[in-house]
Amino acid sequence: MITHRQYPDHHIFETEIGGRTFTVETGKVAEQTNGECLCRYGDTVVLVTAVASAQPKSGIDYFPLTIDFEERLYSVGRIPGAYLRREGRPSERGVLAARLIDRPMRPFFDDDLRNDVVVTCTVLANDYDYPVEVVASLGAFISVAYSDIPWNGPMATTNVCYLDGEYIINPTNEQRNACQMFITIASTAEKVVMIETEANEIPEDILLEGIRIAHETNQQIVAFINEIVATIGKPKFTFEKAAVNYDMLNDLMEYGLDQIEYALDTDDKNVREARLNQTRLDFAAKFAEKYEDYDQHIEVCLYKMQKKVVKKWLLAGKRVDGRSMDEIRPLGAEVGVLPRVHGSGLFTRGQTQVLSICTLATMSMQQKLDTIFEEESKRYIHHYNFPSFSTGEARSARSTTRREYGHGALAEKALLPVIPSVEEFPYAIRVVSEVLSSNGSTSQGSICGSTLALMDAGVPIRRPVAGISCGLITDQETGQWRTFTDIQGVEDFHGEMDFKVAGTTEGVTAIQMDLKNDGLTMEIIADALERCRKARLEILDEIMLPCIAAPRPEVSEYAPKMLTMKINPDKIREVIGSGGKTIQKITADTGAKIDIEDDGSIFISAVDAEAAYAAKKTIEDICFVPEVGALYYGKVVRIIPIGAFVELVPGKDGMIHISKVENRRIDKIEDVLNIGDMTWVKVTEIDEKGRVNLSRKDALKEIAAREAAEKAAAQE
Repeated sequence: MITHRQYPDHHIFETEIGGRTFTVETGKVAEQTNGECLCRYGDTVVLVTAVASAQPKSGIDYFPLTIDFEERLYSVGRIPGAYLRREGRPSERGVLAARLIDRPMRPFFDDDLRNDVVVTCTVLANDYDYPVEVVASLGAFISVAYSDIPWNGPMATTNVCYLDGEYIINPTNEQRNACQMFITIASTAEKVVMIETEANEIPEDILLEGIRIAHETNQQIVAFINEIVATIGKPKFTFEKAAVNYDMLNDLMEYGLDQIEYALDTDDKNVREARLNQTRLDFAAKFAEKYEDYDQHIEVCLYKMQKKVVKKWLLAGKRVDGRSMDEIRPLGAEVGVLPRVHGSGLFTRGQTQVLSICTLATMSMQQKLDTIFEEESKRYIHHYNFPSFSTGEARSARSTTRREYGHGALAEKALLPVIPSVEEFPYAIRVVSEVLSSNGSTSQGSICGSTLALMDAGVPIRRPVAGISCGLITDQETGQWRTFTDIQGVEDFHGEMDFKVAGTTEGVTAIQMDLKNDGLTMEIIADALERCRKARLEILDEIMLPCIAAPRPEVSEYAPKMLTMKINPDKIREVIGSGGKTIQKITADTGAKIDIEDDGSIFISAVDAEAAYAAKKTIEDICFVPEVGALYYGKVVRIIPIGAFVELVPGKDGMIHISKVENRRIDKIEDVLNIGDMTWVKVTEIDEKGRVNLSRKDALKEIAAREAAEKAAAQE
């Protein structure tokens, strides 16, 4: 149901998404934009604005779209932790939210548009139970759809989770954290245009049903957006399309299309580039003088010629490197390739090569997060680096790009379901994937390489994870389409889809799908999922598991040795000591590093295991509380006329009254015990002052009874 309320200066539209009200208010704020809307879902409020420059940007050959996701910590009642107490650059999740909006929107703008378009999503209030990324996405689609900016939308975005056999639309934060699968789908009224998935080894059929449910929900939201556009939509402005010299293109096609075919027909990227450079020289010699604007149009013409060849071949079942449509390029895997690091893995697929390095550290090294999202820290971190030399470019290093953030997050998401819990493996874990050579699907190569590095480091992952991508080519006139496994760079550049799927032998752990066309049918999605399933099993069986079948039984000699323990939080003060003196002494005596959390969890790390165990024993002694009825083996440390004091642990002792030393009467303690003797004692009482009363007599009687019972059992 859609409702609309009109006021003198603004409009309010409402609908239901997942049984909860979604509100859009326009015309009230940000009046100098091309389009704006204030979106509210629960208590999540996002202001989205869309602005286009009045004039096209000169000297560029691409559409300049920018999506900004502005995190404001006041939206969750926090003050930024940075020194200046101001928000700085976007957090990683903020960058991913911007990419989540950019990826489905971008293909629906005209390629020839050269006006700057900036969509800004400012988070004003954030309710964790109402997903802010979805609200921002819908706001972006709405603001551009009804504005005068040319765009071939609208579309919608929906989250769906799978929890205990049920599919839930836009789940609450608690449901998201507990679910077995969480997907984000963007789609138009007809087709799916983006998929983002994190899952706990989920079968493909469950995934496919979740995508279908999300798409149906999106269709209802698109109808809502269309209603807004019909009510307040503005006429789209006209623009001068980027010029293409079609006379020159036709001449080049007639003269040299066979040269382009020859250049592309190789499995070696370097050979391909060398042939294309030779073709460029030949074309220049033939046509540079004929066309004054030759230099301005040659790259566009070459792109269109290559695209024509690649599309024709793929539709006919031919690939540029001669592979079959489901064939994976030659694979290679190595572990332990670097000395002194905690774990390393080198994964090669054709001319794509990724080196992943795993580092283990204490829990105090987990990443602290200062964002508008719920997470305050991150124990498992995955970073992805894409240097220019990996593509043969001569370009200096720059700051981390949004693409690097996105690919690192995808690999992190793919591996997180198999990472052991803190209780199983009390380490902070960082994996860095260095792309050494790029010719398609480096993100999936980094997943494979990182699995190798984790296993080499001795991280007891649940199961190995592999990743692979699937491409697509379509013919709009005939409706013909083909998918193909393991796309390389030229197929990615000239193809229409990059469908990346990571998983184990048991199921999917992550998906990221990007398109360059108007969307996918459920039939294409099902086909792509099945191709990727077969390919990842092949990668696991044929190259990764033969390289390293299981995680190493021990961590590297260069990794810290970790122990974990838990104490009563009331004892934390005693372990730390006045001014930290006690814990500092333990650290100085043992050389171990000790991290204590508020719930009493203690993480101990040291270069060697003995030092870690020594520190643990010292802490156990400090926190020791004797149990009434328990037996202890302790040292006699002091004797007085009426009894002996026995040290149960260092610093904790109890007293045996002279009447409790032996089964017979003795005149003095020294007749039985002397200082330094070791003896068994039983705790009989702990009085109101905390004094511990012991009995040697009862301990010896209980030990004798046990030995007799064991002897009788042995005789039977």
